[in-house]
Amino acid sequence: MSSIKVTVWNEFQHEKNNERVKAIYPEGIHATIASFLNAEEGITAQTAVLDEPEHGLTEAVLQETDVLIWWGHVAHEDVADEIVERVRQRVLEGMGLIVLHSGHASKIFRALMGTNTGSLKWRDDGEKERVWVIESAHPIAAGLGEYFEIPKEEMYGERFEIPAPDELVFISWFEGGEVFRSGCCYKRGLGKVFYFRPGHETFPVYHQAEVQRVIMNGVRWAVKGEGAKATYGRVAPLEPVR
Repeated sequence: MSSIKVTVWNEFQHEKNNERVKAIYPEGIHATIASFLNAEEGITAQTAVLDEPEHGLTEAVLQETDVLIWWGHVAHEDVADEIVERVRQRVLEGMGLIVLHSGHASKIFRALMGTNTGSLKWRDDGEKERVWVIESAHPIAAGLGEYFEIPKEEMYGERFEIPAPDELVFISWFEGGEVFRSGCCYKRGLGKVFYFRPGHETFPVYHQAEVQRVIMNGVRWAVKGEGAKATYGRVAPLEPVR
C-alpha cells in the first residue's frame, strides 16, 4: 500500500520574526508537523510556505497531494486568490484539507465554508484548555481518552461563525468558562475538511502527543476514496474572497 502524501503549508512568518516562536519551532511549525507525520508508518509529508513561488502550491504539488494541512495567522490576505481557487478545486476533486488554529480566517477555509468572517471570541492569556472527545468512535478520536488537556493556550470562544459541522468530534473548555467547537468535520464535493482548533504559535502545542495523534488521525480520515477525482468534474471558480 502506497503512503498517504501530505503537504504541510505554513505562512512561516512568526518563526522568522518572533524569537519566542523561533525558540519553540526553530525550523517552523510546518517542519515540526511534517517531522512527526513522517515518523508515522504509511504517511509521507513535505512542506510548502507562503514566500515560495506560487506559495509552494503548484499544480504539480497539489496533484500529488492526498491531504493538505494549512496553518496561517498574520498573512491570510497575502495568499493569492488564484492559489486559493486552485486549492479549493482540488478539495472538490477529493483532496483532504486540515485547517489548524487561526486558519479559520484563511481565504481557503472561508471559501469552502461559504462565509466571509469565520469570526469568534478570543483571549491570549495562556489558559488551560480541556479538549473533550464527544464522538469517541470517530476515526479522528482514535487512541484518545475522554479528554486531554493543553496546559497553556490561546482561548477561542463561541459564537464561531461557521456552518454547522457535518460531524463534531471535539469541544474545548477554557479556564475562563468559554467553550468552543474545536474539532469540526465537513464534506465539500468529494473532499473532506477537518478544522482543529489547538495550535497558537507561542505555545508548544504541536509537540504534544495528543495533538499529534489527532492530526495523524485526521490525515487518515481525510484521504479521498478510490476514483474520486475521475468522477467529479470541474466547477466554476468562486469570486475572490475579500
